Amino acid sequence: MIKINIEELLKQNNKSKYWLCCQMNITNRNLNRIIKGQTTSISFKYIEDFCTLLHCTPADLIKIVPNKNTSQN
Repeated sequence: MIKINIEELLKQNNKSKYWLCCQMNITNRNLNRIIKGQTTSISFKYIEDFCTLLHCTPADLIKIVPNKNTSQN
């Protein structure tokens, strides 16, 4: 599963979700959906904005987390 690491990056930058929403002109609901992995896609523009505002790279922003339900062979 892909995890968007926004909350940790916000903490590192001493910023709030409200601040990020205002900077990106995105609703809190949509930001929370991205954070919780409830979206099926994310635009390159959002990735660029997240990285610029949170002073990170896409590699810092996007993490791959093993699924709990996935069995290994």
